[in-house]
Amino acid sequence: MIKRIAPTIFLFLLFISFGAEGQIVKKAQVGFRFLENPVSAEVVGRGTIGVTTTLSSSSIFWNPSQLGWITTTADLSVSHTKGIADINYNAASAAIRIGTFGVVGLSLLAMDYGTFYGTRLAANEQGYVETGTFSPSAFAAGVAFSQKVSDRFSYGVHVKYVSQNLGDAWVAPTGGSLTDPNLAISTRAYSQNGLAMDIGAYYDFLYNGIRFGASLQNISREIRYENEAFPMPFAVSFGATVEPLRFLMDSPQDEFILSFESRHPRDFNEKLKVGAEYHFFNTIIARAGYATNYDERGLTAGIGIRYSAGGFPVRADYAYQAFGVFGAVHHISLGISY
Repeated sequence: MIKRIAPTIFLFLLFISFGAEGQIVKKAQVGFRFLENPVSAEVVGRGTIGVTTTLSSSSIFWNPSQLGWITTTADLSVSHTKGIADINYNAASAAIRIGTFGVVGLSLLAMDYGTFYGTRLAANEQGYVETGTFSPSAFAAGVAFSQKVSDRFSYGVHVKYVSQNLGDAWVAPTGGSLTDPNLAISTRAYSQNGLAMDIGAYYDFLYNGIRFGASLQNISREIRYENEAFPMPFAVSFGATVEPLRFLMDSPQDEFILSFESRHPRDFNEKLKVGAEYHFFNTIIARAGYATNYDERGLTAGIGIRYSAGGFPVRADYAYQAFGVFGAVHHISLGISY
């Protein structure tokens, strides 16, 4: 029964994806942008393509339907990103297989924005006074479920609690200037939170590594700090992979994967990505990729290692992401399965 309805579910998810894409309005403004930060050096190395090629617990950040393809009992991944302007972030994910029923996943993404110096307007020679230091914070924690309903198709859902705290700001509820006798200055906390959801589908054609994936990310209500409400960074992504060496030989010793992805964010034009990775003896993996329609980002490269430690499959990945005038971003990820 499940195998008969799987294609219907897949087509339904694609219909939702195309329908959502058609409703995208270019507002040029969304909030909680940290949710778009790429997680996993493995994914970044191949051009930030993760909708069809991330068959580990890290897939929860890209396409939760891929969790259903994890073959081990449990999988754990941790990632660290050293970003621009001393803005760094960490992420962790875990996946646990529940027999033949499906896979449950957990996710955590936490930002480190560093320390900022606060000021406010004042009627003195400098025109301002210092108000001390503050450190903005943001995180997202989620739970996911994915089920592989046939040897070709899986679906997944990821629900996450998202929070952002920008600190306190000095505001003037009354009065129009520093010389206004009715001026009143007080602090106001700027902190918001909400729920967001990701939905994904994954299909393997079982032919020369051709696979297809689709995901809707950050479906949420609008959030308001002051006058204008804004949504979280909703996006629709489609991806495909192929293994060219399989067209030339039945069982190639090494593995070569080409990946393509199209991302349609709510507040910008379509972004196209292409990536490649080569597996040497299933131990060392070389990666490279390129993403279009970004102001500064584009080229990525990375390397991965797969080995067994005490009978446990272990993976280590590093990725370099060129960031234009800002220099580069470095990503490191570790993972283990049981």
